[in-house]
Amino acid sequence: MVGIFDSKTEIAEAKIFFGSTEDNKEEQQERKSPFDGSIVSTAPLCDADDTKKALSIAKSAAKAAAKTPLSQRILWLEDVAKRLTQEREAFALILAREVAKPIAFSRIEVDRCVETIKLTVLELANLSGETIPTDIMPSGKRTLAYYRREPVGVVACITPFNFPLNLVAHKIAPALGAGNTVVLKPTPEAPMTAYMLAKLFVDSEFATKDALSVVYGDAEVGSTLVKSSIPRVISFTGSVPVGNIIMSQAGIKKVSLELGGNAATYIDKSADLATAAARCAFGAFYNSGQVCISLQRIYVNEEVYEEFAELIATETNKLKVGSPYEDDTFMGPLIDDEARHRTKSWIASAKNEGARVIAGGEEIEGIFPPTVMADVTDEMKIICEEVFAPIVSLVAVPGYETAIEKMNDSPFGLQFSIFTNDLKMTQSFIEDAQCGGVVINDIPTLRFDVQPYGGSKLSGVGREGPKWALEEFTEIKSIVIC
Repeated sequence: MVGIFDSKTEIAEAKIFFGSTEDNKEEQQERKSPFDGSIVSTAPLCDADDTKKALSIAKSAAKAAAKTPLSQRILWLEDVAKRLTQEREAFALILAREVAKPIAFSRIEVDRCVETIKLTVLELANLSGETIPTDIMPSGKRTLAYYRREPVGVVACITPFNFPLNLVAHKIAPALGAGNTVVLKPTPEAPMTAYMLAKLFVDSEFATKDALSVVYGDAEVGSTLVKSSIPRVISFTGSVPVGNIIMSQAGIKKVSLELGGNAATYIDKSADLATAAARCAFGAFYNSGQVCISLQRIYVNEEVYEEFAELIATETNKLKVGSPYEDDTFMGPLIDDEARHRTKSWIASAKNEGARVIAGGEEIEGIFPPTVMADVTDEMKIICEEVFAPIVSLVAVPGYETAIEKMNDSPFGLQFSIFTNDLKMTQSFIEDAQCGGVVINDIPTLRFDVQPYGGSKLSGVGREGPKWALEEFTEIKSIVIC
């Protein structure tokens, strides 16, 4: 793996995987670094025919994949996790190059990817059914009845740019571990990251032949995957508009969608304000705010509003912004120029509507810094939509009841949090929050890969996390022996 590329300047070349066979095309797409604009990787530009070929290979290989012994699939995943650990620095470097994720956080993503694969191995041991007492009712009779879980067949996985390694693992590790075949369409922003991980799977001595294919592209490839009758599950992480398209095109098959969010927290007057401010600065600006559960809305009790605003502005100004290759960099550039221009327009719009910038706000050498907006109101566009940028908004509220009403008044429902030392308020929040996950005394950006992850309303359908993904990627078969 180290031989794929050995420096920060070499252009890395991703290849197609038609099952276990590598291939290439004359037409290539270039990936430029969001940090310095240099070409960092290339990948074949696939089309509908390439996608159909990959799907056909996956369909042909599905029967053999389903019959692969569980012990072999476990050895396969363990082998990938082991070799990924050995290649940690190479993977971290390609993350920093392709998506400008700071190298310290790139290493963390590699570590999380290893953990995701290992968690999948642990959960595979519990992928079982149970016996059912068919004589429980007078109309029944005593039989041997049970159910078991079986692989669905072919799974199509479509992944985003913000965690282009770990979110691939969250899909393909459970899908392959359950005995399926997979066609992966990774984000165009990080083709080499996906290729390197796929190569670990394909090259493993324990690999199931032709179980994993990788095709690169955008709408044409994605639409071909979604409309095809071959995949039995579409697993997608990305935007709400694309999620809507997938739902309209997929037909009768399972669809798992992890979509956008507008994460919020409430700062109660009983909270430890210094700790809350430090954690909120981290949660709002981690990965340049390009996280579905990035903290976007902070509702602050009006009695401590000014104190908290000063504290979070101070914490925000401490964050180092700059080169993703430096170990102490907290935040690098946004993914592309479109994201940068969109961020500028968010700030300008909020300022025109009366909000104040109390930290950041002005682009510095092509990087938009962590920005805190104060005196934001419900009517402002910046708080109503998902910004997916390093911007957080402060809103003063008279108390908890107003805060939870405003938090829930959103089309999104991914994760919310609260900072408080009031036990009754904590209990109320757990009941009241209309979202997929709640966090007490920390940021809504907190997520552990072992947990179920997903949201309500426009934030998606289904849950990720190895245990729950294995359920998505299997079907229940009911058996009766009389």
